[in-house]
Amino acid sequence: MSRRGSNPAEANVARHRLRQARDEESGAEGVEPCAALGIPGTPAAALSPELHEWLARLAAERDRLRDELAKARGRIASLERLADEDTLIPVANRRAFVRQLTRTIAFTHRYGVPASVVYFDVNNMKQINDMHGHPAGDAALRHIAAVLGDNTRSSDIVGRLGGDEFGVILAQTDELQAHGKAAALAAAIADTPLRWDGVTIALSAAWGVHAFSGTDDPQHAIEAADRAMYQQKRGTVRIGP
Repeated sequence: MSRRGSNPAEANVARHRLRQARDEESGAEGVEPCAALGIPGTPAAALSPELHEWLARLAAERDRLRDELAKARGRIASLERLADEDTLIPVANRRAFVRQLTRTIAFTHRYGVPASVVYFDVNNMKQINDMHGHPAGDAALRHIAAVLGDNTRSSDIVGRLGGDEFGVILAQTDELQAHGKAAALAAAIADTPLRWDGVTIALSAAWGVHAFSGTDDPQHAIEAADRAMYQQKRGTVRIGP
């Protein structure tokens, strides 16, 4: 009986596998220039030194361009995020909020599922700015945005509509449910005062709800929720048509 490993064919297979493993470990350095460029079947020994060097430079340039493309895509994604984010608070800006509201309205129209938008207006922002300074006012807005974000679902969208006004898109939420959620969010804001420079600053917000159908215009939905917010301030909130 012959010894294990003495078969020449098996030895050739073993050597071939060893070369493959070494090439994989060394990465691109262990790949022949033609194979690296997607031109298999041409051994390096068949190439002139000049062509071998040219192919190696070409492969390196291709790798550099791939790296630059990946970096450019990362920069584009970062710029897109910045374009959609409020300049003061890490929530959607008005443009991004309206775009997402448009998509939600279209989804509602297509699938017949309910959805609502809540409009929040922070109370007494002028007094906060006058008494504690504008940095405190900015901190209050960031604090409220954090409270809204912490108390909504990942499917909901929180955005700053301007100044001291926020919007929240509540997916798959009818008007009655939206009123309950808006009241709970307002209570969370009131129950979480801002600590600023050793002082506790009470916060509160008025709110209004609009449950939209698939025929709504995004701007109309925001304006309807804004009107409902003023009704809530006057104590004349009405649920339903």
